[in-house]
Amino acid sequence: MSAASKSPGKSPHPHAGPEKKNDRLFTLGIEEEFQIIDPVTRELRSHIEQIMEDGRMILRERVKPEMHQSVVEAGTDICHDVSEARAAVAGLRSDLWKLAQMHGLTIAASGTHPFSHWTDQKITEGERYRVIVEDMQQVARANLIFGLHVHVGIPDRETAIQVMNMARYFLPHLFALSTNSPFWNGRNTGFKSYRVKVFERFPRTGIPDSFESLTEYNEYLALLVKTRCIDNAKKIWWDIRLHPFFDTLEFRVCDIPMRVEETIALAGLMQALVSRLHKLLKQNMSWRSYRRRLLDENRWRASRYGISGKLIDFGKQEEVDTHALILELLEFVDREIDEFGSRKEVGYVHEILKHGTGADRQLAVWERTGDLKSVVDYIISETTAGLKK
Repeated sequence: MSAASKSPGKSPHPHAGPEKKNDRLFTLGIEEEFQIIDPVTRELRSHIEQIMEDGRMILRERVKPEMHQSVVEAGTDICHDVSEARAAVAGLRSDLWKLAQMHGLTIAASGTHPFSHWTDQKITEGERYRVIVEDMQQVARANLIFGLHVHVGIPDRETAIQVMNMARYFLPHLFALSTNSPFWNGRNTGFKSYRVKVFERFPRTGIPDSFESLTEYNEYLALLVKTRCIDNAKKIWWDIRLHPFFDTLEFRVCDIPMRVEETIALAGLMQALVSRLHKLLKQNMSWRSYRRRLLDENRWRASRYGISGKLIDFGKQEEVDTHALILELLEFVDREIDEFGSRKEVGYVHEILKHGTGADRQLAVWERTGDLKSVVDYIISETTAGLKK
């Protein structure tokens, strides 16, 4: 990892504790996209409309459809710490599982389904999805993927842009920990995350360029709207983005992990990272910025190898084991982890490093059984592990 550097012009401002002058600073919001599964065939089922109808009173606005009817998204309310976020994520998973059970179905958390084909899935009705499909055609129809989105609150959008610039460097590290989509259309792809390879067909995806200021960012958005590339900023689908409607930085790079503990570990790590980078700014320091074309090298490696390969340390200009870089990241945010009281939750990263990501564990089941239905069964069991049923 490269060292932070001080910028001229201001004196450092030390921080004695977590920055919480604004009650929305470093809050968490977590969105998970789940597969709706027929437990007999283990295939995806286009059943979101019925689940939405039955779940409206229970889940209200916390559950939403996605473009394919076999996808359901659950999103927490604003959470002030990882303990609150864990309870919210586990509660949503439990409620979704119960709703699916009412229809003889279940839910699964994996970035792709091991063998169901996108051509067999129905598109959700509605103007939003009609426009996307009309615009992007087969690229949209084939986008049958499932991700994790984590919002970290930063009310000052000018500051958020600068934090986003610095956080770009760490996206491959976070992504590697989440990899959970080795199969696509019944084939072992050789990737630990094939989900991002599918999503890359969309425009305005991947790691964003850096922006000098909020003004430059807003001018970029205005140009895209003026030239009819987009009609609103929600069609910016980068791995990290300044959310167009909420005062948050939204991390979008991750596959949905199988277990609640994995989701919460990643969310807690992102919260600590944003806080650490925020402090650097307040101390008139910054993390060295690298061009997207360099960061994309690490993103590709994370997609291909997950935590089993090597990433490039651009400061040292050498390959380093991904395990070692993730441990360095944990050390980098160690103080913030204590400040947020999230050591237990973020500590689950060590379990991921020890036992493998979701992709590693899916592949282990496949190698042991040679049966993709057994892989689906394993995903389901991990998705619902520890939930109130």
